[in-house]
Amino acid sequence: MDLGLQGRRALVMGGTKGLGRSIADALAAEGAAVVISGRDQGRLDQAAAELKAKGAPMAAGVVADVARGEDMDRLADAAVAALGGVDILVLNHGGPPPCTASQITDASLHEWFEHIVASPIRIANRLIPAMRERKWGRVIVVGSTGMQHPIPTLALSNTLRAAIWAWLKTLSGEVAKDGVTMNVLAPGTIQTDRVTQTTTARAKQKGVSFEEALAEAAAEIPAGRLGTPDDYGPMGAFLASERGAYITGSMIRVDGGRVRGMV
Repeated sequence: MDLGLQGRRALVMGGTKGLGRSIADALAAEGAAVVISGRDQGRLDQAAAELKAKGAPMAAGVVADVARGEDMDRLADAAVAALGGVDILVLNHGGPPPCTASQITDASLHEWFEHIVASPIRIANRLIPAMRERKWGRVIVVGSTGMQHPIPTLALSNTLRAAIWAWLKTLSGEVAKDGVTMNVLAPGTIQTDRVTQTTTARAKQKGVSFEEALAEAAAEIPAGRLGTPDDYGPMGAFLASERGAYITGSMIRVDGGRVRGMV
């Protein structure tokens, strides 16, 4: 299937590893030009070279910290300068530390609000107007199944990701007529550094070993295994493509069937 991504231009935040990288890899393999962001220029340069090897006609890395609003402005401007415009925006960032709802503090709530809500909205507001003018654009939020099915050890993430989901659902209805789609791509338990962190917290909470906690997580998934980044990224490329033009305001789960709810 031709996804129609040849010549499209993508900005993928947090694109050096994990879920962001899996989407960047899939976009590159389909012929899209890609700018990625992260906090280490050396890792960005290495990842950009690897994206070119996968098929991206152009790939570059820009250092930016999602905790700093001014970095989001600079990142948007740098991506537009490098690519000539941004057609596809992937909003992605690290997650907050594991905690229960009763452990959320004012300080952590304000700190992570910047990462998960304020900065993604800020950079989207900077780039979406041009997408609307061109009558074509894609915005993908790297989310979490905790947006629909709260994860007990990730209360801070559950709380703030619900806010960005509500924002996306609202804005998607405003921009759909201009050819701009907006969707959440929600991973289940995908083998990334983040899952290592959350599984460690789960093991500590339950008083079991890391290996036992990981096996327990896999047993909860109907597919019978943890996901891999290669299970996740291709769906991002599909949502970004011409073929995904009629999917908007949706949350697409890549979770091996873990969420059992019907909504």
